[in-house]
Amino acid sequence: MKINIYYGGRGFLDDPTLYVLEKMQMVFEELNVKVERFNLFEQKNSLVTLPNTFKNADGIILASTVEWFGIGGYMQQFLDACWQYGDKEKISELYMLPVVMSTTYGEKEGELTLLNSWEILGGIPSRGMCGYVSDPLEFEMNKEYSKIIEKKAENFYRNISQKLRELPTSNQAVKTNVLRTKKINFTPQESEQLSKYVSDDEFVKTQKEDLKELATMFKDMLVKDEQDEDKYINSLRKHFRPTEAYKSNYLILVSDLNKSIVLEIDGAGLNVEYGTQRRNTEVIMKMTSKVFDEIIAGHMTFQRAFMEGSMSARGKFNVLRQLDRVFSFNIIKAGESA
Repeated sequence: MKINIYYGGRGFLDDPTLYVLEKMQMVFEELNVKVERFNLFEQKNSLVTLPNTFKNADGIILASTVEWFGIGGYMQQFLDACWQYGDKEKISELYMLPVVMSTTYGEKEGELTLLNSWEILGGIPSRGMCGYVSDPLEFEMNKEYSKIIEKKAENFYRNISQKLRELPTSNQAVKTNVLRTKKINFTPQESEQLSKYVSDDEFVKTQKEDLKELATMFKDMLVKDEQDEDKYINSLRKHFRPTEAYKSNYLILVSDLNKSIVLEIDGAGLNVEYGTQRRNTEVIMKMTSKVFDEIIAGHMTFQRAFMEGSMSARGKFNVLRQLDRVFSFNIIKAGESA
């Protein structure tokens, strides 16, 4: 069995959450459980890649400290990354125990936030641990508190090993009926690569060689078949229909050509070029050149291609629908000039 711990505090020595985690980790190790801890404040530039660490875990602990209000920015960013890039099938099998300690007020609200978040993500939440600590030293010296922490760790181990379940909740109904998302046909490698693009700083640090190779690949593609590449760029510019006050950003992946087209729309302004995902990209689409050719020829719309499964998409689907309004690819009739 393996349990991952994700600590969302700031690592202060007197943080009571750190004491709780150390006590729980000692219990897990006595039970022959492999434990790995991730300090979010140390990996703030690569938070979007951390959901990939769920792969070999049987359960996780989400731990945070309320210093003035709420669970803190690092933990919230990590949960956002779980929603955007996490493997939902893996999350549905993961048990989660929330640990929230407070030096001010709001530990119960923090615990509830983590429980609700994990339920909406589709995971399996377990009754957590929360508490208020006014004196860290007194808290650590209290043997009764220590027993409570150890018992909570044992119960979490038992929940995972016996695969215990809770009664259904309304949050699970919301996830099933309201927050349903379309399946994206990205491979695991593509999903991981896209998440790393979002974390540009860490990607630059750890994947310099891959960036050089990627830059060389795109440079070669821009040089090769320049006339064919300009076909897409020129067609998008030609058929652009400005819509006042509409602003959005798209990325079109042409899979069989290994090309990525960036669309940035700002009212009457249009920027279209070959490139990679921007931080503010709202919709990512993936299609073959054959499907793209049919769209720019007016034989197919973006919406129809998506509904038929010829094109996959990720992001805000109400924004995706706007593409057919701002780009008018009409079939050229006989007698009309191209």
